Amino acid sequence: MTLTAREPSRLWSPERRWPTTGILLLVTLFAFEAMGVGTAMPTMVRELKGEALYAWPFLANLAASVMATVFSGRLSDRRGPKPAILIGVVLFLAGLVVAGVAENMAVLLAGRVLQGFGVGFLIVAVYVLIAVAYPEDSRPAVFGALSAAWVIPSLVGPAVAGWATEHLSWRWVFLGIIPLVLLGIVLLVPVLKKLPPHAETPPMRKYLPLAAVAVGLGVVGLSWGLQHRTWWLIAVALLLLAPALRVLLPKGTLLARRGLPVTILARGLLAGTFFAVEGFIPLTLSVVHGYSPLEAGIPLTLSALGWASASMWASRHPEIERHTLVRTGFLFVATGVAAVTLIAPTWGPAFLTPVLWAVAGAGMGMATSSVGVLMMAASPEADRGFNSAALQISDMLFSATMIGLGGVLVVATAPTAGVVVLNLSMAALAVVGAILTGPRMRATLET
Repeated sequence: MTLTAREPSRLWSPERRWPTTGILLLVTLFAFEAMGVGTAMPTMVRELKGEALYAWPFLANLAASVMATVFSGRLSDRRGPKPAILIGVVLFLAGLVVAGVAENMAVLLAGRVLQGFGVGFLIVAVYVLIAVAYPEDSRPAVFGALSAAWVIPSLVGPAVAGWATEHLSWRWVFLGIIPLVLLGIVLLVPVLKKLPPHAETPPMRKYLPLAAVAVGLGVVGLSWGLQHRTWWLIAVALLLLAPALRVLLPKGTLLARRGLPVTILARGLLAGTFFAVEGFIPLTLSVVHGYSPLEAGIPLTLSALGWASASMWASRHPEIERHTLVRTGFLFVATGVAAVTLIAPTWGPAFLTPVLWAVAGAGMGMATSSVGVLMMAASPEADRGFNSAALQISDMLFSATMIGLGGVLVVATAPTAGVVVLNLSMAALAVVGAILTGPRMRATLET
C-alpha cells in the first residue's frame, strides 16, 4: 500500500495541505535565494575584496548543484526521497550560515558550494516525493504550483535583496531565510513519516559518482569557456561531458529517441532556447534603446507572470494531453523568441517587448510543467530519482551551453547582429523541439 494508491484529492485537501505548503515554501525560498544572490553579489565581493573572483560564487554553486542531483537521484532510488530531503535541508542550511557569516571569499565559496549541494539534493528528492505522495492525475496541478512558486521571488526578490543589502547587510540575503527553511521542513515531517518503505531495487549503474563529478566540472568548464572564448577549456569540458552524459542520461536522449529520452531532451531544449535569449533582452533594451535598468527588467517580470499563468492554466485542463501542451509550448517559445528579434535594431518596436516575451514565458509555463508530468509517468519507482536527476542535468547543460554561445555571438559581432543571429537560431531550435516532441512523447506513458 502506497500513498499513490489513495483516492485522488486536491492539493489543499486535509491530507495533502501540509506537504503542499512545505514543498511550495521550500521552492519559493530557493527562488528567493537565487534571485537575491545575483542582486547582492557586487556588494558581497567588494566587502570581501574578491572582485577578481566575482563569477566563482555562481560557478561553484552550479557545479555542486549538478553533482548533487546525481547523488540525490541515486539515493532516492535506493532509499526513497526522505533521506535525500533531510540531507539536502541540512546542507542548504549549513550553506546559508557559512555564507552569511563569511569574512573572506574562501568561506563565501564554501557556503555557496554547500548551498548548491543542498538545492541539488532537494530538487530531485521533491520530484520523487511528488510521485509518491500525489496521485497521478493530481501531479499536473503540483507541477503547475511549482512553476507559480517562482513568480513572487521573480517579482520582488531582487528588490527585497537590494533593500536588505543597502539598509541592513548582504548577509541577510542568506541568514534571513533560515527560519522559513526550517518551517518548510517542519511542514514536510508528517508526510515524510508516512512514506511507505522503499522496496524497489534500482538498476545497477556503473561509474555514477565519477560521472557526477565529471558532469559538474564539465558544465562549469563549458560555461566559462564559452563566455570567455577559452577554446582549450571548452575542449576539456566536452571530453568530460561526453562519457559522463552516456551514464547520466537515458539511452538515446541526445538522439531524441521516442518516449522518455525525447522527454528529457525537451526540458533541455526549452531551457536553452528561452534563457539564452532572455539573458540579452535587458542588454538590448539598455544599449540599443536607452532603457533604464528598471524599464529593461519589465519584460522579464511579464514573462514570469506568463509562465506561472500558463502553467496553472495547463494544470486545470487535464483533458488536454500533456504531449500536446509540450508541442504547443515549444511553438509559443519559438514565436516569442523570433518576435523579440524585432527589438534588436534601433528602429525596432521596443515597447512591444513585454508582450512578446510574455508569449515566450507562457510557452515555457505550459511545456515545462507538462514535461515533468510526462517524465514521472514514464518512470518506474526504481528509476524516479535517476530520471528526475537527468531532467535537471539536461536543463542545466543546455542552459549553460546556449547562454555561452549567445555570449560568443554578441561579443564576436556587432551587438545588434549577434542578437539577431542568436534569436533566430534559438527560434529555429524551438521549432525543432516542436517537431521532435508532440505524439513522439506519447510512448513515454508506455515506457
